[in-house]
Amino acid sequence: MTTLQQAEAAEHALSQELDRVVVKSVIFTSGERDPRQPVTRPPDDGRLYMMGHDRRLPKMPDHPTLFDFFRLRFGPSAHLMQSARLAMKNGLPEKIVLACLLHDIAITGFIRSDHGYWSAQLLEPYVDEEVAWGIRYHQALRFFPDESVGYKYPELYLKLFGADYVPEPHIQEAYRYARDHKWYMTSRLITVNDLYSFDPSVKVELEEFTDVVGRHFRQPKEGLGFDQSPAAHMWRTINWPTRYL
Repeated sequence: MTTLQQAEAAEHALSQELDRVVVKSVIFTSGERDPRQPVTRPPDDGRLYMMGHDRRLPKMPDHPTLFDFFRLRFGPSAHLMQSARLAMKNGLPEKIVLACLLHDIAITGFIRSDHGYWSAQLLEPYVDEEVAWGIRYHQALRFFPDESVGYKYPELYLKLFGADYVPEPHIQEAYRYARDHKWYMTSRLITVNDLYSFDPSVKVELEEFTDVVGRHFRQPKEGLGFDQSPAAHMWRTINWPTRYL
């Protein structure tokens, strides 16, 4: 069996223990399978389809907060917290500290590709416009050095993408736009504190940022996902990732 087949077999075994049928969205398997091919429907064994909480996951509160998502739905977030602590140590404004804490939440909780854009969309209803803008454009800026702040092209990218990788035209266009924007340095400082914040030996607690989040993140009283904001559906998807519809 291939690795994918083994993973699917294990997941099938787990899903059989549920009292609901779970069907993966196409994007979760695209590339490992041809997305043009029909998804095989599970056999009709009398079970209903998943339309709420998946008991394989920890139960979220009825009115989930940002920190609830960090604790119960996001993957390991040490990098984000290290980035935010570094920004704080460097004496940067709290808005930039918050941006560093949240800049990669799409990777830790939602989707990796174009994560800067996804992260910004998740956050736009709840943070200052400058914070969301900075997070969006760090997606492009990280590929371009800036000697004025000591930012070099990351050596890690040479290892990951190869020396011949050239950012696609849409990334270059986004960089040129951001470079001339009044909030350029906000976004650039995310990349600066992002690059030098990887250290597995450093331990950071989420509670260190309680005050910063309290002052600069507009937590909806209904809970993230239930406030009818333009991003609420994205938070619900993270909350209930296996919901059928």
